[in-house]
Amino acid sequence: MRTHGLGLVALAVLVISAGAFGHGIIIDSHWPTPVPTPQPPLDYRIESVDVDATVRDQVANVQVTQTLRNPSRATMQVEYWFPLPDQGAIQDFVLLVDGKELPGKLLRREEARRIYESIVRSQKDPALLEYMGMGLFRTSVFPIPAGAKRTITLRYTQVCKRDHDVVSLTHPMYSPQSAGRPIERLTVNVSIESGVPIKSVYSPSHDVTVTRAGDHRAAVQLEQRHVGAPTDFRLLYTVADGDLGASVLSYLEDGEHGYFMLLTSPRVAPAREPSAGKNKTVVCVLDRSGSMAGQKIKQARGALRFVLNNLNEGDLFNIVVYDSRVETFRPELERFDETSRKDAIAFVDNIHSGGSTNIDEALRTAVSMLHVDGPPAYVLFLTDGLPTAGEKREVTIADNCKAANKARARVFPFGVGYDVNARLLDRLSAGNGGTSVYVQPNEDIEEAVANLYRKFTTPVLTDIQITLDGTTVNRAYPTPIPDLFTGGQIVWVGRYSQSGNVKVRITGNADDVKQTFFFPASLADVNSGGAYAFVAKLWAVRRIGQIIDDMDLNGQNKELIDELVALSTRYGIITPYTSFLTDETGELDAVAGADMASSLVRSELSKTQGVSGVVQRRAKARYKTADRAQSASESVMLFGDAADGARAQHAIRQIGDKTFYRRDGQWIDSTVTQKEQETAVRTIMFSDAYFKLVRSQSAAMNRYLTFREPVMVRIKGKVYQVVIE
Repeated sequence: MRTHGLGLVALAVLVISAGAFGHGIIIDSHWPTPVPTPQPPLDYRIESVDVDATVRDQVANVQVTQTLRNPSRATMQVEYWFPLPDQGAIQDFVLLVDGKELPGKLLRREEARRIYESIVRSQKDPALLEYMGMGLFRTSVFPIPAGAKRTITLRYTQVCKRDHDVVSLTHPMYSPQSAGRPIERLTVNVSIESGVPIKSVYSPSHDVTVTRAGDHRAAVQLEQRHVGAPTDFRLLYTVADGDLGASVLSYLEDGEHGYFMLLTSPRVAPAREPSAGKNKTVVCVLDRSGSMAGQKIKQARGALRFVLNNLNEGDLFNIVVYDSRVETFRPELERFDETSRKDAIAFVDNIHSGGSTNIDEALRTAVSMLHVDGPPAYVLFLTDGLPTAGEKREVTIADNCKAANKARARVFPFGVGYDVNARLLDRLSAGNGGTSVYVQPNEDIEEAVANLYRKFTTPVLTDIQITLDGTTVNRAYPTPIPDLFTGGQIVWVGRYSQSGNVKVRITGNADDVKQTFFFPASLADVNSGGAYAFVAKLWAVRRIGQIIDDMDLNGQNKELIDELVALSTRYGIITPYTSFLTDETGELDAVAGADMASSLVRSELSKTQGVSGVVQRRAKARYKTADRAQSASESVMLFGDAADGARAQHAIRQIGDKTFYRRDGQWIDSTVTQKEQETAVRTIMFSDAYFKLVRSQSAAMNRYLTFREPVMVRIKGKVYQVVIE
């Protein structure tokens, strides 16, 4: 079910603009019929758009507030239109302008369709097509005086869609062909209240902040500034009784193995106070060599204080500091209490920089003191340089650490600055079940450590194994599966071979006892639709991260290069090694391919330190652990190439779940083959045949027909070429 709020602005002539998307359609009341007289558009600004929703047991009360400013010298006389995706699900519809309720009229689907189509025909602009088939609420005319503001408030109630134990809320906010003014401030706030305990809260569209207040409440926040092309806001949450919840979202394309995403979360409020079995072991390993002098060592001491001040009573801990020598806070692990905390703080305050860097001995000292049969163990390892004392070979250092790590502790290296051997840190994390964190020179070490450590609250389930009984699973990520903590969740994605009903089996250690949990699930077949098509791209992002990691640590091969290029091309995921996909003219480079990728991989991954070495490993980690699929421009941002970013924005468009490339003067769906292009059904834009095609499709499919330029697109298995006469 879609809650709707996309707005388009039309002033004098119909001007479609992303910057003016608002949460309805604002249109000049003197818009003529059937053909308008061209006039220069009046100017306007979108100062803010605020979406506030409260979802109580599937019923969403939504308020959308949009502030418009008219900086021009003329008064604008406008109407406000609001598309209704399913008018049977909308109740209590109220629209206010500056606090005064405006009368309105509800237009049924056929009447609304005629209005949308009439505007598209007369303006030769297809951007309204994605509303075809929807109802429409239309207000009376109201003015926006010169230099004045108007605040438009929309309130309504809607029933959210529920799929088994997954409740979804979608707020469309994206006009794919828009290139107008940015929204100066966009906020989305969703409060969730549920009689059944809430388990996972997940947004596949945005990097949201989730705050949990017990098992029955959750709050989701998003704030963005200067938003030029907002994407649909989508939120999913799962509900289930019990100490652990697991839900499976899946998607199957024709003729392929399917894609699945498993969300698993524990209850937020523990059934009882943490027992000794729920404690953990934390060892901090700090580089105090001469290069850490000044602000670095000061921030590192702050990071250690944060960890010490956030341990639980009864946790085991220790501190290892090293330069050319290795020193420990205690000879063995220490039980955490107030006395040991104060002693450890005093030890940290007396850490000073100087000397060389003996990484090998420091790590072996740290992991060798861990108890093999003890609580879950975590090693936080901070360094800002290369090994300069003791063993210096990166492979040997990584092998020594893994061999000494009998307790199978998770090792989390923190690379500070650009002088670290980033490949060494990735070898350490990969061999010991952790992830690498890279702190750039302008970032705070203490904040980076705190952000990671906050996830290490009370361990709920460790050494986790997941199987889907009834199908074959392959290439599932992340691997290994991370531990599960109170207030956390795991997002596990992979491929499956057989559709239908399956049983999810989750096994792990809880309170030092091996436990197994079972959950029913159903894997999509070809007729299940595309509600969870985003899962395929999320899998592709993580698979790309794994491919890069394999080539980085084990060397490249042709099969991996070919797969990297194929995934990058199909899903529009730009990496440091596939940026060649867009050429200097802003079109898809049809010549470059695996050979160029092979050359780039060989030259770039050989850089183990410096800006390039660190940025590549930081980007790789982001791909491997992504919780949502980035757009092309976002994936470019991972490795910070501004030129590639600019080219990607002009050469790649991602609309809904499809990726389009610009080539030979037209936009081409990434799933369309060269042979299919030659046999595509040719349709002239704005012709009767074109509108017949539009009427036959859903609003979701019509998004792919809203280009202002020629486009080649696959719709329900058939390929169309839409051309401009």
